[in-house]
Amino acid sequence: MSSAHLIDPELVAGLSMLPQLDFSTVDITQVRAGLAAMRGGAPVVDVPGVVTGIIMVPGPQGAPEVRVVVHRPVEAVGAVPAILHIHGGGYVIGEASVGDVANRAIVKALGCAVYSVDYRLAPETVHPGPVEDCYAALAYVAGNAGALGVDAARIGVMGESAGGGLAAGLALLARDRGGPKLAFQHLIYPMIDDRTGVSGEPHPHTGEFVWRARDNRFGWGALLGCAPGGAGVSAYAAAARAEDLSGLPPAFIAVGTLDLFVEEDVKYARRLMRAGVPVELHVYPGAYHGFQLMGTARVTLAANRDGLEALRRGVFG
Repeated sequence: MSSAHLIDPELVAGLSMLPQLDFSTVDITQVRAGLAAMRGGAPVVDVPGVVTGIIMVPGPQGAPEVRVVVHRPVEAVGAVPAILHIHGGGYVIGEASVGDVANRAIVKALGCAVYSVDYRLAPETVHPGPVEDCYAALAYVAGNAGALGVDAARIGVMGESAGGGLAAGLALLARDRGGPKLAFQHLIYPMIDDRTGVSGEPHPHTGEFVWRARDNRFGWGALLGCAPGGAGVSAYAAAARAEDLSGLPPAFIAVGTLDLFVEEDVKYARRLMRAGVPVELHVYPGAYHGFQLMGTARVTLAANRDGLEALRRGVFG
C-alpha cells in the first residue's frame, strides 16, 4: 500500500526534483559522476559578507589529508563559534560542496564559521575511515582554534542523513577518546542504525520515497564491508548500537514522519533523554527524506527555522 496520500501536499512536487537512485542497477561511480554533473550546472550563489576557502588537514594515521571547505564571516571580530559540518549521501555519494549554499546562509545568520568535511566514501573506504576523517578535521579545528580564529569552547557538529550518522558517531568517538569537547550535535534525519530495513517489522508508511530499505542496505553494506544487521557493529559506525549515551553533548534531532529513519531517530532521542542528555526532537508530518529541498513549503520553512534557532542556541548558549 502506497503512503503517497500521507505526503504534505506542498511537498509532492519535490519528489520529481530529488534523484531516484537504484544502486542495484547502476555502478556507484556513474551515480557520483551524474550527480557531480548536475551540481556543476547549478549557479554559484554568492553570499555577501561570507568568504569561502579550502584547507587540507592531516588525516588519520596512514591515511591521506582531509579536504575541508571553510565558510567564515568576512568581518568577524575575535574568536567565533564553529560548526563542523558532515554532508549526507548514504555513506557512498556526496561531497562537502553540496552544503555550500546552506552553510553560507548559516554563517551569514549566526556569525559563526562552518568547516565542511570531504570524508572518504564507501565502499572504497569502509568504517572506520569516514568517521576517522571527521575526527581528524575536528581535532585540527579544536587544536588550532587560536590560529583559526575559533572559540574552542563553542565547537559543535552538524550533519544530515549519513552526515548526521557520522556526526552522532563522532560525538561518541570524541567522548570516548577524551577528545575535543563538543558544544552540541545537530542531527538532521540521521542515518544511525544499520538494522533498519534488515531486521524487525518494517514500518508500513516509511521509506517509499527517495531513500528506501534497499538503498539503506546498500549504503550500510558499503560502509561496514559486510551485510548490515549482524553482530559486532561498532557504535562509531552506527550510533544506535551504542550501549551508553551518557555524557554526550546536547542534541537537536529532526526527521519526517515518512522518512525511513523516523523510528530509529525517535528511539535514539528517547535513549538520549533517558541518559540525561538535553534533546530537542522534531518530527514533521507528511515529510519524506530530503524534504527540505522544497524550500517554499511551510513544513520546510518551519524545519529550517527550528534548525537555525537550535544552532543559534548551540553556538551561543
